[in-house]
Amino acid sequence: MSSSTVITNIAALVTNDPSLGDHSPLGLVRDAAVVIEGDRVVWTGESSKAPATDNRVDADGRAALPGFVDSHSHLLFAGDRTEEFNARMSGRPYSAGGIRTTVAATRAASDAELEAGLTRYLAEALRQGTTTFETKSGYGLTTADESRALRVAARHTDEVTFLGAHIVAPELADDPAAYVDLVTGEMLDACAPHARWIDVFCEKGAFDGDQARAILTAGRAKGLHPRIHANQLSHGPGVQLAVELDAASADHCTHLTDADVDALAGSRTVATLLPGAEFSTRAQWPDARRLIDAGATVALSTDCNPGSSFTSSVPFCIALAVRDMGMTPDEAVWSATAGGAAALRREDVGRLTPGAYADLALLDAPSHVHLAYRPGVPLVAGVWRRGVRRV
Repeated sequence: MSSSTVITNIAALVTNDPSLGDHSPLGLVRDAAVVIEGDRVVWTGESSKAPATDNRVDADGRAALPGFVDSHSHLLFAGDRTEEFNARMSGRPYSAGGIRTTVAATRAASDAELEAGLTRYLAEALRQGTTTFETKSGYGLTTADESRALRVAARHTDEVTFLGAHIVAPELADDPAAYVDLVTGEMLDACAPHARWIDVFCEKGAFDGDQARAILTAGRAKGLHPRIHANQLSHGPGVQLAVELDAASADHCTHLTDADVDALAGSRTVATLLPGAEFSTRAQWPDARRLIDAGATVALSTDCNPGSSFTSSVPFCIALAVRDMGMTPDEAVWSATAGGAAALRREDVGRLTPGAYADLALLDAPSHVHLAYRPGVPLVAGVWRRGVRRV
């Protein structure tokens, strides 16, 4: 039988269960405790009412919250794009074309090099409180390179996304229809066994609405559930297509019409916002306030990638969302935990209630609000993942 552990003397505990504590969406419990048995939470509540356990950890008046759920990242790549970033910060605008630089480096890398990079970024994210992550292929753009990226990713997470439709492969740049045929045929056949999701970059310079529909529909027929890069650089059909296909998430959501907002609010599709991309490209910020007020479910994620958002820090993205996207600290924390779980259609992460995985972050601060209040400060003092202390 697994031993049990209580983490007690928690000043403020975010449970994301509105039936607990202050009955807000965060279900905030003061002077709280969490009981872990095996890899699951078995009890949450006030410290004075905690049951007896085998082990005890004193949080010493710190805040605790569910581990962050990073539902959008691109961690299977080689090389970096320092020169591109430097040029962009000197006045050159961002476009999708820079992806080709990473494609060349990724194709040239060995499996071991790709896995070493992935594990480095995962360790970096874990130190900052991320306990669940999704990651995509998309920097290989050949059948062999896309499938090997997914095989590597699947050794480290269940949330693996096939993104063969990131851009048209350079060698087929003059024949995008042929590339769509490849992605929906041979490449999909090779990649589907290693992925849970299928994604497409629906944007000028990448794939239009008809191409995106064909790719996502083919993926769904192979058992992969859709997600979509939508409305990042300009307005387009991505959000409406996401809702039409019951995609788990429409990601970026910067350029929205009222009809797009209404469609998201009336659907199960989560609007995943990625403020690291706007920060790193000096682009227009998504309007989180507009989405939340309309009733849409919003997630926050890092979009960690070498070109447009090279950050693995969810706390940094929380601070940006509060400062520049109209979110309250409570909303941003919810979106980075429960919102991310919703974007992955998961109920066993992103909350600290009985039955959920024992994934939590302990902050060197008395409140979760400090994540936005003290931007850039390494506040994560401890991380438990699947019931084991990792940091």
